[in-house]
Amino acid sequence: MGDTTTDRSSDADERERPEDARRPRGGILMGRVQGVPIYVAPSWFLVAALITWFFGHQLGRALPELGAVRYLVALFFAVALYGSVLIHELAHTYAARRFGLPVRRIQLQFFGGVSEIEGESPTPARDLVVVGSGPLLSLVLAGLFGLGMFLVEPGTVPGVLVAGLMFSNLIVGVFNLLPGLPLDGGRMLRAVVWWLTGSPMRGTVVAAWTGRALALAVLIGLPLATHLGPLGERDSFAAGPGSLVDALLAAVLAAMIWTGAGQSLRTARLRAYVPSLSVRALTRRAAPVAAETPLSEALRRANDVGATALVVVDGEGNPVALVREAGIAEVPEHRRPWVPVSGLARELTEGLRIPVGLVGEDLLEHLRTTPATEYLVVEENDTVFGVLATRDVDEAFKAAVAGSAAPAGPAAD
Repeated sequence: MGDTTTDRSSDADERERPEDARRPRGGILMGRVQGVPIYVAPSWFLVAALITWFFGHQLGRALPELGAVRYLVALFFAVALYGSVLIHELAHTYAARRFGLPVRRIQLQFFGGVSEIEGESPTPARDLVVVGSGPLLSLVLAGLFGLGMFLVEPGTVPGVLVAGLMFSNLIVGVFNLLPGLPLDGGRMLRAVVWWLTGSPMRGTVVAAWTGRALALAVLIGLPLATHLGPLGERDSFAAGPGSLVDALLAAVLAAMIWTGAGQSLRTARLRAYVPSLSVRALTRRAAPVAAETPLSEALRRANDVGATALVVVDGEGNPVALVREAGIAEVPEHRRPWVPVSGLARELTEGLRIPVGLVGEDLLEHLRTTPATEYLVVEENDTVFGVLATRDVDEAFKAAVAGSAAPAGPAAD
């Protein structure tokens, strides 16, 4: 089902790869709409195959004269269904961009789609518009396909397809209006609580816990609803393999909702922490070493002055490269006397120097646009202050998610 997510700027994987390579793991780029990339997850093909098999089986009962062609019709239905999900996500994208919010990408996946919107709406009213646009358009599509049923003959291939798309869009729209994160209805509930209390964090907490309650309701209620008759009596025809499928479907849906609610809470904590994120607090003390210095000697010098990072300098003492922490870890201890630090260093290219006063969103934006594992931190007069490791930024975010004070890296003098 369709939903929106907000930027997860703390992911190390996102920062360490160039923009054009940052894609969902295993996702296939299908195209772009107004510059927004659209990806299809491999799980979509599994779902499309299941839809094709299930819908084709149903067509065999309704239109037996189709023969094997029914599976081709069913495949068309699966593609059209996800086309409707894509339109749902494009509604989110259009509304977000109208309010100046960048959209990183759209991904079609196992149970629908996700629009990854960077940043947050400045007001709850705008957030309500961005989030509500998707379910609203799905319901409009359901209405249009409902009207289309008057234009096709029942019991025909067009009639079955139109009816299927009407009910599918109705389900997508109604399901996404359920008031619990990560569904669109949960985001709408969050916007309402935000408006009433003035606190987006409080809105997130309410909507996330509502989402967890919804997950439990789906886990218990969906199999129960299919197992009982309309008056609450046990339906003997519902027992068997079908009830097992219902239980598995309920478990998958519940797990997705529960996990999404937890992710929303973590993202909210991260967003609350971002303004206090400081280069100065996370910078490591660095020891200057010449390029030909053996690694073992360089580490000894660093240990003597209490430094945890190495900067390669030229003959005049100017920094020219950063020794990669990952490179040091790869060298066995017995080989370190024979390995010069120059072989483990990355040249200081544009963007790898950052000012010590960089904080909050400005810092995260710099890390996104210039991915690296280490950065040279400099004072206003261009003197070296130390080294910022992205690992320390990630650890600070993990501490923020856990609800504890973010740990500062080994501070430079």
